Amino acid sequence: MVNVLLLSDTHSYLDPRLDEHLKACDQIWHGGDWGSVELADKLAAYGKPIAGVYGNIDDRTIRNMYPKIKRFRVEDVTVAMTHIGGAPSQYKPDALEAFSKGVPMIFVCGHSHILQVKRDAKRNNMLFLNPGAAGQHGFHPEQTALRFKIDGARIFDMELIQMPRIKVKLTPEEAKLL
Repeated sequence: MVNVLLLSDTHSYLDPRLDEHLKACDQIWHGGDWGSVELADKLAAYGKPIAGVYGNIDDRTIRNMYPKIKRFRVEDVTVAMTHIGGAPSQYKPDALEAFSKGVPMIFVCGHSHILQVKRDAKRNNMLFLNPGAAGQHGFHPEQTALRFKIDGARIFDMELIQMPRIKVKLTPEEAKLL
């Protein structure tokens, strides 16, 4: 059994409220818009396998670390991932390219900052996952991520991690205390 933590759109900010979830997971998946190599390094420091793709804001260094489209297998589950995937009603070209090698059991994307978990009946009941935005950038009032388990071909215990957005800005006085 594998415990997965799925993030996207961190935009260079790793919320400390995710620490317990990062420690408890077996794998970290990131749907793009990392924002910085420093953020990728912070995630790598947890010592967990990371599956990820680059997003539209990511620089050349991140693009050299992670592909635009990633296909992989966890237990008996096939996964495809890209940053700009669209939605089950209207997939974008990168998603269609990811499906060209076969419809996965799970499709992961980010970009919209809008949390979506749904089945696509037109694509073999594929599980569509967009974890929303775990970072602070965007219009969303909540920072979100997903965690779930995979055991064999079974995907279960899907849980939303929802954090009220807190802007982290320190006054000069607060910064001196650190």
